[in-house]
Amino acid sequence: MGSRIMTMKKQAVELGRIRTGYSRPNPKPKGRPIPVRSETFIFTSHSRDYVAAAAEQWGGKVEGWTPQNSKIEQFRVITKAREIRAIMPSGDPLSQAYEMWTGGGCARRCDGEREQKSGQPCLCLAQYGPEWHRRSAREVCRPTSRISVMLPELPDLGVWRLDSHSYYAADGMAGSVDTVLQATGGASMMPVRMWIEQTTRVADGETKNFPVVKIVPAVPQLKHALSGPLSTAAALDPSSLVARPALEAAPAEMPDYLAEARGCRSAEAVREVWHKANRAGHVRRDGTDDLSRDLMQISRDVEAGIDPRTGVVDDDQDDTGPDSEGVYEGEVVEDGEGGDEPPTAYPAAAWPEVTQPGGGAQ
Repeated sequence: MGSRIMTMKKQAVELGRIRTGYSRPNPKPKGRPIPVRSETFIFTSHSRDYVAAAAEQWGGKVEGWTPQNSKIEQFRVITKAREIRAIMPSGDPLSQAYEMWTGGGCARRCDGEREQKSGQPCLCLAQYGPEWHRRSAREVCRPTSRISVMLPELPDLGVWRLDSHSYYAADGMAGSVDTVLQATGGASMMPVRMWIEQTTRVADGETKNFPVVKIVPAVPQLKHALSGPLSTAAALDPSSLVARPALEAAPAEMPDYLAEARGCRSAEAVREVWHKANRAGHVRRDGTDDLSRDLMQISRDVEAGIDPRTGVVDDDQDDTGPDSEGVYEGEVVEDGEGGDEPPTAYPAAAWPEVTQPGGGAQ
């Protein structure tokens, strides 16, 4: 039976990074590379296949790339996508801190109240006061947000990490993620929409333009994000959360009324077949449709002694012989117009007038 180290973080493999900026060479021989803010997402990875898949999905050209302060070449694509869809894994995928980095690595990491490496209260606040965040990034810690997401359109199971040093992005990310965690308890994945929004800030008479990454749950309706954990299928296809209308039942197959009528032994039985079709809405009430005319013709054939199945005339219908005791069947003659016989269920008058003999049916 498998086991885990309880004090070790359990996290998915990092396949690459999502970035919102890059650097270009400085024209000065000894100058540092010049940072450039991107209006579209950038994907970098040690695997060319991953970057090529991102280029195929969101456009751009795959190129070799070496990060600053590193000698290990990676691959990069500056895509054409200002917005992407991703899946936020279960648990808390967001890590935030005020950090200061030097050539030797991370020198400070603070939660805004206590610096974690030294265990002392916030060093920036103690040194520069409440407005410390207005000072240069070379002097104080920078807000750093790291969020890991899965990209369902790209190969393999793992996460892509987005790093941001924007104060406004940090605030928005924390709000979105905490809302999702409150609703799901971190027990399920959540589809999200990520986009780069150009933001303007005016301070001390100076206007600054900068990109901010926004992340929000990508669900058809807000209630889907706040109704508890989602299934994996729903995270992969949020549209499945919308109730689809039930499929309409296929129309019932129309009975073969002609075959049924050809099996009748009397015109009255044929008329009953027509009334059956009429109740089902398969013939017109005025009898002007083809099926009504065909049924009327079968009725005439039956009355004339013609077998509607073969077209053969029964010439012996009036020459029936005696029964086994030598008795001939008597002919019943009605007394008057109606006689004493009860009316049939569907008398001749029940046919639509236009389809009765002499009624003009063609």
